[in-house]
Amino acid sequence: MQLLRTRLLPLLRATSRLPSPIHHPACLLSTAAAPFSLEDYLVAACGLAPAQARKTAKKAFDESSQVYKKAFEDLAWSRLNSASNPDAILALLSGVGLSRADIAAVVAADPLLLRSKPNNIGPRLFALRDRLGLSAPQIVRFLLVGSRSLRNCDVLPKLQFWISFYGSFEQVLVAVKRNNSLLEVSLERVIEPKIALFRQFGVRDIAQMCSNNPRLLTFSLERLKDFLLRAEELGVPRTSRMFKYAVSLVASNSKEKVAAKLVLLKRILGGSESDVYTAMSKMPSILSISEENITRKIEFLVNEVGMEPQYILERIVLLGYSLEKRLLPRHRVMQALHAKGLLNSNLNLFSLAVIGEEAFILKFIDCHKDKVPGLAAYYAKACAGGLLSNFCFSNITTLIVD
Repeated sequence: MQLLRTRLLPLLRATSRLPSPIHHPACLLSTAAAPFSLEDYLVAACGLAPAQARKTAKKAFDESSQVYKKAFEDLAWSRLNSASNPDAILALLSGVGLSRADIAAVVAADPLLLRSKPNNIGPRLFALRDRLGLSAPQIVRFLLVGSRSLRNCDVLPKLQFWISFYGSFEQVLVAVKRNNSLLEVSLERVIEPKIALFRQFGVRDIAQMCSNNPRLLTFSLERLKDFLLRAEELGVPRTSRMFKYAVSLVASNSKEKVAAKLVLLKRILGGSESDVYTAMSKMPSILSISEENITRKIEFLVNEVGMEPQYILERIVLLGYSLEKRLLPRHRVMQALHAKGLLNSNLNLFSLAVIGEEAFILKFIDCHKDKVPGLAAYYAKACAGGLLSNFCFSNITTLIVD
């Protein structure tokens, strides 16, 4: 603590005596007669362009008004009625190694950082560097997503927990960007009971699931349990590697939306309710695909390719591929190669669709480019969406001719 005070006090005192290297002399307005202007300060002290400073000042006004229910200018205690408090905050940011450009980016992202109490922010900032071991670039990346949390609480214990949970600082940033409440809620009362519930349900890869959808960790315990039970109702076993995807998807979709998707698949593809549940358990992400998107793909696969609805239901992964960039282009390539006698008759669109892009090009494009001139260029154009505008499901046209 004594060491921390030794480092902080000179930085805080410096703002009252000498301008910091990151400050413009014109912005040290503590003793100036003119009223303090946040917009002018952002330009002079932080290096923001006038238009960006205007936008950032408005952002500060709007956010402050939402929080305090009062006009921003009326907050005499807001510590933004002079340059004194902002100067101290900028000195602290500079003190942990942030450049002028870094500070400009951080302040533009969270202008209310300038009204924070230096005595609170200082120890928290230095802890990121000295206790957590973050470099200046890492501190910048953190502040761009977690500055508000830094203003509100001591984030160090939570960052230490989340780095251990997710496995890396970078993964924590991904999660916090999606749910910055992670840095403010109680670990003991909110987070740990959720993790215990996941383990009770036998969920694998809890960290991965909560990286894709970190809001799962801050829902109420009752609501989370409901999501877990609904995922099971889709026919996805708890022990399945797909269970974590099913949980994330039911958390993002209402019961009504899930029911509507089941009705859609049964209506278009037929099959029993059990068949549809089995299909959804293989690819829970189908819940996130729109009805129009699903319908167009099924029409193409049935009317153009000639697949049976039951065949599609058993290979539901087909509906997860892009019609424009995968299914249609590869079907056309398959037709061209079949016409030239260059493709094994046992191969069908499903066989070609599931192959990775690099392997597909190597095996079906590059090795036949001499025998089918223009095939590579055609496929590239097709993948760029150059076919669909003229595509008609009921009228098969030959797009590669002899």
